[in-house]
Amino acid sequence: MFNRRKNYTIPPYDKTGKVPVIRSSICTGEQVAGFKDPSSGKFDELMLIRNGNDLVEFLSLRVPFSVPG
Repeated sequence: MFNRRKNYTIPPYDKTGKVPVIRSSICTGEQVAGFKDPSSGKFDELMLIRNGNDLVEFLSLRVPFSVPG
């Protein structure tokens, strides 16, 4: 009943034209993964990163992109 971790799935998400970003709080160190639209600067949260497994899961979702330069 208690201490059961809910199985969650990441909802389908349109990530075309967006850059994968991880935001980290200076105060608490909380990390949130999401995608940022480079033209508008809007950040869309996708998931909270609680441990290394969450980070690996987010990195497997990212779209390949090239760095201009």
